[in-house]
Amino acid sequence: MSMVGRNLMEPEPTLLPNEPEVEESLAAGEEPVDLAAKHPTSSLVWALLAEEALDSGYTVEGYAYARVGYHRGLDALRANGWRGAGPVPWSHEPNRGFLRAVAALGQAAASIGEENEVTRITKLLNDSDPDAAGDIAKLRG
Repeated sequence: MSMVGRNLMEPEPTLLPNEPEVEESLAAGEEPVDLAAKHPTSSLVWALLAEEALDSGYTVEGYAYARVGYHRGLDALRANGWRGAGPVPWSHEPNRGFLRAVAALGQAAASIGEENEVTRITKLLNDSDPDAAGDIAKLRG
């Protein structure tokens, strides 16, 4: 295993566990709004709700959904060894719900002029994975 280029002071990447029930339900066509009550700890469900609300012009609702997804994601990250810093790679699919919630929170915060939060959220997203924002933008079209 090559260590060239790796910052040895940086924590190991945090990899969230899969959510097979959520993934199967979404694949089967269940709506995120119905899944939120069944799987309230899923950042992905809250991120999807946030994106849908923001895309429909419901900024405040999108902000609230994104905030829940962000906090649920922080809880999950901490439960999986994250200590407030370090990589949360987009390439690990179970991390994507959290990263999408963070991006949606940044978008919603920008829409309501909450610049301090935009700065903080942008830093968190970039520190988690510098490519995540671009990957999320491509995903969302």
